[in-house]
Amino acid sequence: MKWSHRALAVACLAATAAQAAPQQPLGCLIEPSRMSDVGSPVIGVIESTQVERGDRVQAGQTLATLRADVERQSLAVAASKAQAVGDLQAAEASAVLARQKFARAKDLADKQFISSQALEQARAEAEVAENRLAQAREQRNVYAREQALAQAQLALRTIRSPISGIVVERYVSAGERVEDKPTFRVASINPLRVEVVLPAAFYASVREGMDVTVTPEFPGAAPRQARITLVDKLIDGASNTFRIRLDLPNPDLALPAGLRCKADLALDAPDAQRSPRAGAGAGVGPDPAAGLRLSPVGMSPARDR
Repeated sequence: MKWSHRALAVACLAATAAQAAPQQPLGCLIEPSRMSDVGSPVIGVIESTQVERGDRVQAGQTLATLRADVERQSLAVAASKAQAVGDLQAAEASAVLARQKFARAKDLADKQFISSQALEQARAEAEVAENRLAQAREQRNVYAREQALAQAQLALRTIRSPISGIVVERYVSAGERVEDKPTFRVASINPLRVEVVLPAAFYASVREGMDVTVTPEFPGAAPRQARITLVDKLIDGASNTFRIRLDLPNPDLALPAGLRCKADLALDAPDAQRSPRAGAGAGVGPDPAAGLRLSPVGMSPARDR
């Protein structure tokens, strides 16, 4: 009777290990690596749209523009002020003349041909001219900043893609008013993201940087190599599982997002839950049930004394 209990214990251990080990590829889902609902930074009316659903876009590419007649005129005025050089050139000429007059007055004062009062007046005129030149330069800098501000305000009327990818949806058309709702949805599908759920027993067996074979459930799709980029630091207590994230390269954009897939991690069962080796019950190698017995009540394991 004692040997039948040991055989049952070995069978239970083997069944537990078989359940814990991912002997078969695990189900997974291929998703976009990034998904962005693009909105407008300002309230306005759509003037034109440049892309349609399914178009490939690059980061920074124009998706749509808002009406911006006022902003364009403001920019033109600011640019005219920034490009005007008349006041600056006049101030520079006045400063040059004042410096020359002061130099001549100083030379005449050294030879005692003019009074010290005339010399002080020439010095004061030179200082005033220098201050006017500095003021003209500062004003030109102010005009340049006003031009930059007008350009920034005009740029807010252009809706650009924050990422490179595919336009999934276009929510607006020309003439529509936009406020806080999204205007486009853009998805990045290179690389793709794969989410896999694993039993908690394998938490110590996976790490970032490991390669995983992913087979998309897609006609003609061959297995591809993905890489683990994230291992969750939290285990779900209800299911006793945790998630990992894979990056799946998709440079030719041949794979669409949203596919189901199979992920083969090629992980062995943890040592504490490995199946007994063949022949262990027949006297070949150590007996994994040695030192264990099942009590008749409740079939719970107990140590032999």
